[in-house]
Amino acid sequence: MAPTSETLTAERILEATEEVLRRHGPAKATVVDVARALGVSHGSVYRHFRTKAALREAVTKRWLDRTSEALAGIAAADRDPEARLRDWTRALFEAKRRKAGDDPELFATYSVLVGENGTVVGEHLDDLTAQLTRIVRLGTEAGAFAAGDPETAARAFFQATARFHDPCHADQWRRPEIDEEFEAVVGLLVRGLRA
Repeated sequence: MAPTSETLTAERILEATEEVLRRHGPAKATVVDVARALGVSHGSVYRHFRTKAALREAVTKRWLDRTSEALAGIAAADRDPEARLRDWTRALFEAKRRKAGDDPELFATYSVLVGENGTVVGEHLDDLTAQLTRIVRLGTEAGAFAAGDPETAARAFFQATARFHDPCHADQWRRPEIDEEFEAVVGLLVRGLRA
């Protein structure tokens, strides 16, 4: 039985959109394709997302939020600041690497969508640096780090580790020595933060 507009939710539309994007790619995926996958009219989709651009932006946000939400738990954990910083950075790298490696077609699609949605990406990066700032600030307050300005230190740390989370470096994440290089960079940065 085809779903009705009453049972149609934004979340279901986003799930279907992700599948349509995986199947058709960003250049060919349409709102009509999403509606067809859900068994509804395209007008039903437009009642939830006023434009195709709004739908694509929401899908991009949903994809990026998955990473932010997973990392938020690490940032909020009450434990050794250095271990928390290392675990957060490792989790970010693993999440990005998993997205690139497990479903390269969808990763390529989202790379296109991320390029279209600079505001969503900016918000995502702000969220990640805010989480990192919290870790550095708490580490500084505990005396584990000697960061004069935790926000500046967190932004520098984030930028210095970009090779391990910026999608433009995804082709390097499959190299056998990448984990060793990751540990070396993070180790150097953490030593620089220590009091």
